[in-house]
Amino acid sequence: MVHKGTRPVLIAADTNVLLDLAEDVETVTDAVITIRQRLRDARFVVPPTALHELALAVGGGETERIRKTALRALSQLRAWGFEALNLVPVGHGIVERIAEEIRREDLLPTEEKNDSLIIAESALLECRILLSGDAHLRGVDFQRLTLLLKDFDVAAPVIATPREIVRKFFC
Repeated sequence: MVHKGTRPVLIAADTNVLLDLAEDVETVTDAVITIRQRLRDARFVVPPTALHELALAVGGGETERIRKTALRALSQLRAWGFEALNLVPVGHGIVERIAEEIRREDLLPTEEKNDSLIIAESALLECRILLSGDAHLRGVDFQRLTLLLKDFDVAAPVIATPREIVRKFFC
């Protein structure tokens, strides 16, 4: 429950977190429960690129198992208390610029376009945490990312894995 006068703490979920939730991966489920217990005003959100990745997985090009898992994730978002968010059209332009800069500065490999978009979207949505099991995202130099995003007047989300959340904060 959000108290009057306080803003909810936004927690962005990467695609792999949603797929793991759909497969009932205990560590991910425990991480979500832990965050909800520790941050009573937490609000879980799905950035546009993560939502797009799930939709692409459902649409084809993946194994049958991945398609079914992605479909379950999409159909369960609301039941899990996750909110799919979008950015106004002007926001998409700035997302692209930030993502390009993240890759240009070698914070992520050039081929990791979607990962750079997810970071940019999470920052622009003012998420405090980006929950992800992706090694590329976890490997981002937080100090350099913070400085880069400061030039765009946004704060860097802390990128944490579900395992880190459970290990550090489990009740």
